[in-house]
Amino acid sequence: MHVTDAPPEAIAAEFDPAAHAAPDPFRAIAELGGEVAWIVDLAGPTPTLRYASPALVDLLGYPLGDYARQLAAPAPASALAALCGGLAERLRRYADGDLSRLRLVRQFDIARADGQTVPVEVVSTLLLDGAGVVRSVAGVLRSLAAAREQEAARRRFASMLNHEFRTPLSTIDGAIQRLEVTGANADEATRKRYRNIALAVDRLIAMLDDYLTPAQLEGTGQQRRSDALDPRQLLREGAELARASGRAATLDLGELPELLRCDPQGMRLAMKVLISNAVHYTAPGTAIALAGRRAGGGIELVVRDHGAGVPEGELEKIFTKSYRGSNAGARPGSGLGLYMARAVVEVHGGSLGASNVAPHGAQFRIWLPAQGGKGKEVASSSPSSDNPGNKTG
Repeated sequence: MHVTDAPPEAIAAEFDPAAHAAPDPFRAIAELGGEVAWIVDLAGPTPTLRYASPALVDLLGYPLGDYARQLAAPAPASALAALCGGLAERLRRYADGDLSRLRLVRQFDIARADGQTVPVEVVSTLLLDGAGVVRSVAGVLRSLAAAREQEAARRRFASMLNHEFRTPLSTIDGAIQRLEVTGANADEATRKRYRNIALAVDRLIAMLDDYLTPAQLEGTGQQRRSDALDPRQLLREGAELARASGRAATLDLGELPELLRCDPQGMRLAMKVLISNAVHYTAPGTAIALAGRRAGGGIELVVRDHGAGVPEGELEKIFTKSYRGSNAGARPGSGLGLYMARAVVEVHGGSLGASNVAPHGAQFRIWLPAQGGKGKEVASSSPSSDNPGNKTG
């Protein structure tokens, strides 16, 4: 691609917006969502702006002739350099066999003619003729300003929720600690209620840390998060985690539903904790067994190791916050893994427990409620005094 020696005024005059005002149906479709469609012709000695949506002028404030000038005679200092630049290098790399240059998505900020900055996304593709020669590049340009404002509003809302939930939870936490201290002579049932309240507060605060912190929000996109996961895939991923840690892993997938309604990220966290626990507390060379089956109106996912097992009297304690087993030794850890795993499972209406198995080893069992294969039952199939017309037959 060559750069023309024609004066900038002549270059700008070559693009006549009136001559390109009527888009064909495909361009019209591209512009339905408010996006800017454009086509740059590469057949001549210099790139030529063949078409650009009139909305481009409204979006950035520059006349269309400025884009034609920047394409044909690049000026590094131009505000349009980022938007119009890089084409020659893209074509060179594509000619050298880099097929990733065929379609590109770029995001950057660009200065408007009035000095304000607009975040934009440019999606473009190279158009080839029958012989595979690049003849033009076409694409769409869209403003990301609304999306960024929506993201900022979402983050402000999440931050507000975090604060508004954390404040009363801290109050409750302080009050229950005081009750536990001053109620030392209370009966066992009352002390148990105090402990349950304290555990519930800890779990809620842990969930705030897991889902409403800046670090978590950083990885959350605008798209609706998935609310289902294949339990067989969850077990396969657990086996891969074990193998990545140098352990053999066996799988028994049994009869499991294709999808389980859950928070996939949370369930993967719980599975990661169980695999990590099995790796840390068993000797190298021992295998980890993962299994799944239907059980008790739901599904059961089991992670079994062949280590020394959990010390007697600690099978329930290992799920409490910050508790580390007496066999932890110098192994690194905070005592939060199993606590968080159980919290995640219980949020889903399930349970997580541990047991020792003969001849040696420990078994961690996740039970989760699961629908059958026919989808969610909204109405009861049995008659009800509140709904006498709901009868079968």
